[in-house]
Amino acid sequence: MASFIERMVGAARLDVKTYEEVEADPGALGQAVVVVVLSSIAAGVGSGEGRLIVGALGALIAWLIWAFLTFVIGTKLLPQPETKADVGQLLRTVGFAASPGLLRVFGFIPAIGDIVMLVVSVWMLASMVVAVRQALDYTSTWRAVGVCVVGWIVVVLWAVIVGGLVTAGGMFSR
Repeated sequence: MASFIERMVGAARLDVKTYEEVEADPGALGQAVVVVVLSSIAAGVGSGEGRLIVGALGALIAWLIWAFLTFVIGTKLLPQPETKADVGQLLRTVGFAASPGLLRVFGFIPAIGDIVMLVVSVWMLASMVVAVRQALDYTSTWRAVGVCVVGWIVVVLWAVIVGGLVTAGGMFSR
């Protein structure tokens, strides 16, 4: 069995064996939660000065929404006959899929921060696809892409709306 760090690196490398190992290990749920929390904190730090808590909470809530939508869409709306997954299996794999998100800590760096955030977002989407394909026993990567992209779009829209409300609230409170 791989160590916690090896699992994070394997997940970030989109290694199918890592996702299969995590899916099969009920004890990995705590590790998956730690990955999501660390990734969320990194997003908060990467958000820049004075936005640590808002950025971290926003990233955590976004991940929770994405995980929930992925479960519902993947197991109820678009399952394959082979799909047999419980919430724990999915949470463990998509939790480790947040591993690339640790790099969001560099998002505050001028000139490259926005690029880092974009690259990491796409990387996290790719890792989510692998996680979902493995956890839901999909034979089609395209089905996993569809499930993940639908949830990702909803999360992006949610972030834009909430971000706009937070910004507008800040502008009107002065």
